[in-house]
Amino acid sequence: MATRTQFGLSQLDAAPLHEKVYREIVRALMSGEFEPGQKLTSRKLAQELGTSDMPVRSALLRLQALRALRPLPNGSMEVPLMTSAAFVNLMDARTVLEGAAAERAAGTINGNNLRTIRRNCAERMNAIEVGDIGAYLRANYDFKFAIYRHCGNEEMIFLIETLWMQVGPFLRNMADWFKGDLSELMAVDHHAEALAALEAKDGPRAREAIEKDIREGEMYLLKSARFHDSPAEPTARRAS
Repeated sequence: MATRTQFGLSQLDAAPLHEKVYREIVRALMSGEFEPGQKLTSRKLAQELGTSDMPVRSALLRLQALRALRPLPNGSMEVPLMTSAAFVNLMDARTVLEGAAAERAAGTINGNNLRTIRRNCAERMNAIEVGDIGAYLRANYDFKFAIYRHCGNEEMIFLIETLWMQVGPFLRNMADWFKGDLSELMAVDHHAEALAALEAKDGPRAREAIEKDIREGEMYLLKSARFHDSPAEPTARRAS
């Protein structure tokens, strides 16, 4: 079994191809293993992954081209900080693409897939209850992509992943915003509705549930989260 390292990366068991290294770093970005402003070097990541430096450099350059990473003068990369305007734009795009992917997937997901999605849904709710932000982000990622991968459109999945690579690190800071208490997120959680729609093979209802989950989460975070262009304290908390 692969072991987890400091950054939540999985060490690769065999001599990895460039694509395998790239996919592991992408997964870490999407599931919030990295934080905004975090500096990444190919040497450190190669050590974490148990591989050579060259495929990591290649992966980082690809991620720079997708705006998932920002180059620094010393040759390292930085996970970009998030502004409120960028967040709104990213969430707008997520709503359109992920709603469409869920609707397409509803007609193709079978019993085995549903069992996986049910487990992911339960893991996400358990993570909220115990206040484990890392487990929450991983379960949220697993739940949604277990759906989207059945949409039958690889280009759509690629675009969704590109958006998640930019949003995922920002969500990592929820541990600080909510002081370990994630219970308020249950009020904007619509995963159970999405699951019920998938079980009924109801595409429009699956789209609606996913869109609602993204939109309500966006509105909540705009009030509660701290962005790079925010004042010292989030608006909602400063008002209280």
